[in-house]
Amino acid sequence: MVARAYTVAFEGVEARLVEVQCAVTAGMPGFSIVGLPDKAVSEARERVRAALSALSIALPSKRVTINMSPADLPKEGSHFDLPIALALLAAIEVLPEEEVAATVSLGELSLSGDLVPVIGALPAAMAAAEEDRRLLCPAACGAEAAWVEAVEVIAAPTLARAIRHLTGQQPLAPAQAGLAAPSAQPRDLRDVKGQERAKRALEIAAAGRHHLLLVGPPGSGKSMLAARLPGLLPPLSPVEALETSMVHSVSGLLTEGGISRARPFREPHHTASIAAIAGGGRGAKPGEISLAHNGVLFLDELPEFSRAVLETLRQPIETGEVVVARANAHLRYPCRFLLIAAANPCRCGQLADPGRACARAPGCGEEYLGRISGPLMDRIDLRVEVPPVGFTDLDLPEPPEGSAEVAIRVAAAREIQAARFEGSAARVNADAEGRRLEEIAAPDAEGRDLLLRVAERFSLSARGYHRVLRVARTIADLDGSEIVRRPHVAEAVGYRLALGREA
Repeated sequence: MVARAYTVAFEGVEARLVEVQCAVTAGMPGFSIVGLPDKAVSEARERVRAALSALSIALPSKRVTINMSPADLPKEGSHFDLPIALALLAAIEVLPEEEVAATVSLGELSLSGDLVPVIGALPAAMAAAEEDRRLLCPAACGAEAAWVEAVEVIAAPTLARAIRHLTGQQPLAPAQAGLAAPSAQPRDLRDVKGQERAKRALEIAAAGRHHLLLVGPPGSGKSMLAARLPGLLPPLSPVEALETSMVHSVSGLLTEGGISRARPFREPHHTASIAAIAGGGRGAKPGEISLAHNGVLFLDELPEFSRAVLETLRQPIETGEVVVARANAHLRYPCRFLLIAAANPCRCGQLADPGRACARAPGCGEEYLGRISGPLMDRIDLRVEVPPVGFTDLDLPEPPEGSAEVAIRVAAAREIQAARFEGSAARVNADAEGRRLEEIAAPDAEGRDLLLRVAERFSLSARGYHRVLRVARTIADLDGSEIVRRPHVAEAVGYRLALGREA
């Protein structure tokens, strides 16, 4: 007799159905697992044996063979423990075979029979819904998986409770969707004294998801400004929350019993490798750009990142997804993020102060910022110089506007864009392209004349021209204007040419 249970194997954020077959046959007693298992899966036989022993269930003195189909798909992770145990229990007629076959399960077993939380419950629930099966998972994963409304999620704390549920002795209630505990209160823009132009750029960046570069000497407030960007962004929509949580689930970052509606804010150190930023490594896991999907990626000290790492950002910024290609994996991850970068004007950081600048000024500034290639700079919509803050500014009273007031305007602009792009793949102005961009961002006669003169005078690339249009459209949305007018174009051009570099 061959009993069957079902689980999943992960390929990026996708979960592929795996059939776990168990055969108990005559022969020398043994327990073998085949089907391209990794070390963690191979060790499952010892965890399953101990967990069943803790329940006083003895394995028969026969040969037990577990096959995981498709056999050519690599099986990685400890979440195969539970489906292996269920298939084995069905094969020895402890569990009804039809109940096990109607269930997609995942979970790690402790030696005492407890179910230990594992990664990937959310994509596993999506796969179970597509196969019209229920999902059985550890209790700690239930609140995460239950966000998929089309599937019944059973969250069991132990293998014994799972057995009693499947045999009908003590049914478990379906799990309820849960939200992770809210993180700390976002930092308030009211804490920043001065820097009105940089604050305005933050507002525009948040409203249209435009990439932003802040350049200024040490202590001018670049990192302080970036840290306050999350407080300006609206919460994740239900669709965005599921997209983001799928990536975080396969990365093992959903550890609080639910998903979060807060937008992610990732700030990797400048020593990060290509695999850490773009994805890769063992199992080709998502990188920082994918973990920042629908949120913010903050790169402090941008020129200090390796040239290879910076160049890997070019294609994901343009397409909103990254393909991690390795010898044994070819995976696609989403990565529509808002990039905010900060940089000193030169290595010593004091280029604007002749009394404190190094002996290599002013050439050191061009050399230092020159580490940011022209093609990458061309993809950054807003470029702002952040001057030092004077002592007189620090003594000024608290600014009248904080994050809450700016967030209201940003939310209103986002609502305008949501209505504008309803039914299309685009969500914000930064996604608009082609004919659609020309329709929504066509400036009035004066604005077009200004933009054409700027494009010719400063040799704007086609990408730069379109990005100015997108920023101008966002500025008009913040202004409540249906038409992109000359002042909107002028402000967008000012941010584009702020550092004197244009490709």
